[in-house]
Amino acid sequence: MVIRNLKNAIDIELPLQLNVSFKKVYEIYKKYTEDGYKNHPFHESSKIMTQRIEEVPELINGFSDLSLLEKHEEIINFLLDGLFPEVLTTNEIKAATVPFSFTSFKYTKRFEDILANAGGDGFLHARNFEDEMMYIYACTLILAMVYNNPVDLKRPFFFDIPDNNLGITKHYRVAFNGDFMEIEPTPNAPKITKEDIKLLLDNFHDIELWKQKFPPNSYTFRGFGIMNLFDVTTDETITSIKDNLIARDDGSIAEKLQNNLRDFYAIKDLKVGFSVFDISNINQGKIKVMRSESIVLNQETQIECNHYFCSFIINQLFTEQKSIVISDTSVYKERTEGNAFSLKLEEKNIGSIILIPIQTTSKDDLALLEIAAPEPYQLNSVNKEKLKDIIPVFKAAAERNSEEFLNILEATIQEYYTSIHPSVKWRFYDAAQNYQNALLNKDEEARIEKITFDNVYPLYGQLDIKGSSKARNTAIKQDLSTQLKAAVHVLNEACKIEKLPIYNELMYRVKEYLTEVEIGMKAGDEVAILSFLKREIYPTFNHIREINTAMHQVVDDYLDMLDDNLQVIYDKRKDYESSVTKLNERLAKYIDKQQEKAQAIFPHYFERYKTDGVEYNMYIGQSITKDKKYDSLYLYNLRLWQLQTTYEMENVAHKLRKELPHDLQVASLILVHSNPLAIEFRMDEKQFDVDGAYNIRYEIIKKRIDKAHIKGTEERLTAPGKISIVYSHDRDADEYIKYIKYLQSKNCLGTYEMLDIEDLQGVSGLKAIRVEVIYQETTQTSGVTIDELIKELK
Repeated sequence: MVIRNLKNAIDIELPLQLNVSFKKVYEIYKKYTEDGYKNHPFHESSKIMTQRIEEVPELINGFSDLSLLEKHEEIINFLLDGLFPEVLTTNEIKAATVPFSFTSFKYTKRFEDILANAGGDGFLHARNFEDEMMYIYACTLILAMVYNNPVDLKRPFFFDIPDNNLGITKHYRVAFNGDFMEIEPTPNAPKITKEDIKLLLDNFHDIELWKQKFPPNSYTFRGFGIMNLFDVTTDETITSIKDNLIARDDGSIAEKLQNNLRDFYAIKDLKVGFSVFDISNINQGKIKVMRSESIVLNQETQIECNHYFCSFIINQLFTEQKSIVISDTSVYKERTEGNAFSLKLEEKNIGSIILIPIQTTSKDDLALLEIAAPEPYQLNSVNKEKLKDIIPVFKAAAERNSEEFLNILEATIQEYYTSIHPSVKWRFYDAAQNYQNALLNKDEEARIEKITFDNVYPLYGQLDIKGSSKARNTAIKQDLSTQLKAAVHVLNEACKIEKLPIYNELMYRVKEYLTEVEIGMKAGDEVAILSFLKREIYPTFNHIREINTAMHQVVDDYLDMLDDNLQVIYDKRKDYESSVTKLNERLAKYIDKQQEKAQAIFPHYFERYKTDGVEYNMYIGQSITKDKKYDSLYLYNLRLWQLQTTYEMENVAHKLRKELPHDLQVASLILVHSNPLAIEFRMDEKQFDVDGAYNIRYEIIKKRIDKAHIKGTEERLTAPGKISIVYSHDRDADEYIKYIKYLQSKNCLGTYEMLDIEDLQGVSGLKAIRVEVIYQETTQTSGVTIDELIKELK
């Protein structure tokens, strides 16, 4: 006799002393020995059976030494033959077992074969069944059998048993027959009262309470159970497929479905793939591959249908949107004379395949599920019908994934084009919810409300590329000069071979343009020069190319100098623009990263723009945040953070100068505004702006201050290597001088000067502190952290 899970039976802690006993079976046989059953066919055989059992009293009284199961194997088998009829042994999956331990000692032939195919130790491990749970289950059994108080804790449990012959895992649901067991308390078992039962029912997970009321080994169990297994692999696989399809895709959906369908079809080498196609141009014979985890496609992004598929597949899959089964791909290849699709099937060693089209939310998108097997006829039109209950779930999942993808696109658009800053998003949700509630209540006056934040303090800053307009013009001038000189060279070489007066006349006009460029370009000069080249020079160059082989090469050398798209020399401008782009991206990335840290201190609105440099707005105040309590300390912290971050961005720009093809410098500016103001979201512009006539002055200052001069001079306020802090009130200057001195102590800033600013149109009385930046050569721009900034203000 094979005994399985013997170790578990010994080690597991239970409120029961487990004793195997065949008393109840013995009693059944004993009944048939009575005189009233003399005519019963079991009468004589039962006498023999009871006599043999009585010779081994421990089989009736019970025993805990499981080695006796093997010692008395012959009589136990004889005793249980009535429960394990030979006629059903190859059909039923059944075993005699010791409850709560899954220790089994008699099996049907089919059960034995299943365990043999599983290999390994043959132990039976119940899915999702912990030892503590087993203890409580035993307690509820005691409540039912001893105290006549059944507790409904019926819960299906399963065995997952590998089938090494098929290379898959099969799933079995367990049904337990407890007719052959009995339980009685030991003398030391605590008496369970009605109040105890109520307490236990309210504290299911309190294992210590259960152990207090039902101490380990406080009850005696005698008997055995009958365990029946039912193959639910198909049902379990369908459920698992549905669960995987319903769950959010974590990137492993194809692999999970593949494992599910391998069990479902009992094909260990089965493969699953899927693709999503844009079929909006199917009438033109083209489909675009939008997403692919295909087992057939490689890196194709667009497919010419008539060159790839046969007309049958095009019509069935993409037009009629009906499933296709190719039971034998070699036959399909012969019929289609080896089209691209059949060759792909052969290349991937696919013998049979099912293709299932699934329409998504968008009528232009079609998902295609691929299920493939290595051998012909492993997949066919008959077993395709097994998918009938699953296909609706595939469709629901495809629709959900399509919607999620659209949501991702929407989120991307929101992030990069019309984003709402996270700090204020709650207010937009409140407004949207209020509006939707009004619509639900059929309020005819329902209107989307204004989004306004009152009493917020603004902070503004910019790092402007110094002399950007002049640098851009210089780059244009250098490129045009190079291009005109090259044109003169072509015309000069043409004159040597073909004496045509027109060459000299054109050369004269080109040189005039070259002189104008070198003296100084005016508005419209660039457009006029390029128009002249395109209209008169290039047609002439086409003729020059035909003069002889040497001139052909001269013109080609000129054309090779031009940008393919713009048809102009674009070297210096390209260097300048790529430098500006790289500098902007580096500065923007840096301040965005620092912003994440600042937001953690106190939520505030932040928006950033890329121009010739970077500029940004920040607003902080109680109305910005929904939950956190505002204090002026947070404003002071944000101002210090702004100055610190401006210094660090100066360092970023300074270090980047060595990497840029065009040398660029930045000039930094911070605008201080002491009075709170209101900002409103402008629906037409999809952005925030200051609200109210008085607050417009702040916007005027922002637009004009970077071009301002120091009063009484022609010197610009902003300058490379310095941070300019513009303010109106002396108390602001006192505050920032404290910050400057703190950063001076960290060797970040140098000397500062107090300046008056020239009157601007509509604005007068502005002042500034201009402080020197001490650039750091190490990678770390400074040793000052956010925590230190906060500490400095406390």
